[in-house]
Amino acid sequence: MSELSKDDVKKIARLARLKMEDDELERRAESINGILQWMEQLNEVDTDNVEPLRNVADIELALREDVMNDGGYPDKVLSNAPEETQGFYVVPKVVE
Repeated sequence: MSELSKDDVKKIARLARLKMEDDELERRAESINGILQWMEQLNEVDTDNVEPLRNVADIELALREDVMNDGGYPDKVLSNAPEETQGFYVVPKVVE
């Protein structure tokens, strides 16, 4: 892979709407090129017989039953509403 130039970084910064001074562009180009070289090294690693890692510790996560409920305190929830009626939030009509 070819290295990014100062102009490439300037273009990327413009596309990302980032303001960078000229002296900063050179440092960023070196940093990005270092990251890209490291990624090239990682691409050379043979991972054909390696299973994906789900968790660094070989543990099973405790699962809970997925039960839908109202939380048990509707009055506290409705206390945040600017207006409520019959246990529901009142919202302005947005579609005629």
